Amino acid sequence: MLLTIALILFVLWALGVFAFKVTAAVIHIVLIIAILIGLVHLFRGRRI
Repeated sequence: MLLTIALILFVLWALGVFAFKVTAAVIHIVLIIAILIGLVHLFRGRRI
């Protein structure tokens, strides 16, 4: 679940930067959130 959210946020960031040429700081905050969620998922792993 966390990985899916991180991937969606990363795709939104990529679209904002490359497709729409958005240079606002908000789009970079979305990238940071996506990276943090990905790291949380990586370190927590799957629970059995």
